[in-house]
Amino acid sequence: MSRIGVFVCHCGTNISSVVDVKHVVEESAQLDDVVIAKDLRYSCSAIGQGEITAAIKEHNLDTVVVSACSPRMHEPTFMKCMEKAGANPFKLEIANIREQCSWVTKDKAAATEKAVAQTRMAVSKARKLLKLEPMKSPVTKRALVIGGGIAGIQAALGISKAGYKVTLVERSPSIGGRMAQLEKTFPTLDCGA
Repeated sequence: MSRIGVFVCHCGTNISSVVDVKHVVEESAQLDDVVIAKDLRYSCSAIGQGEITAAIKEHNLDTVVVSACSPRMHEPTFMKCMEKAGANPFKLEIANIREQCSWVTKDKAAATEKAVAQTRMAVSKARKLLKLEPMKSPVTKRALVIGGGIAGIQAALGISKAGYKVTLVERSPSIGGRMAQLEKTFPTLDCGA
């Protein structure tokens, strides 16, 4: 069973001018496995991150849902925040209620209803998140070039000159592609083969 914390951001007035943030928090607090639901003025600020970190420690949270802006913008911010609090950073889910709710309508009731639904869905998904650990695996810096025509040969030469080992694969018995079929080439009239 997860111990989930839900943090709903006002984003100044970006979200709160259209979404009833308090209502989203109240609805989120009723969801299964939600230990704490809280609104934050700016969740990405140092103060907001501090409140999330403190809540993780105080309530022994293992999963965090942030209803705020796009994960493309602040997912690394909140992952670092979780890591700082000793929680697995991969047990984070973000509901994008700024771009997908408050920015697309001025109807407060509709935006609030959608924000509640998105937060509820994020909590449902968060329940199923697994702890992940970063891992490293060795990489062999080699290239495989498929096709021994002019383009393939040129690619293989370029990669080789860059210092990497190259394997060139051609399905026919000889390389050169269409070039090998030409009797003479322009402008020097050299033999194509």
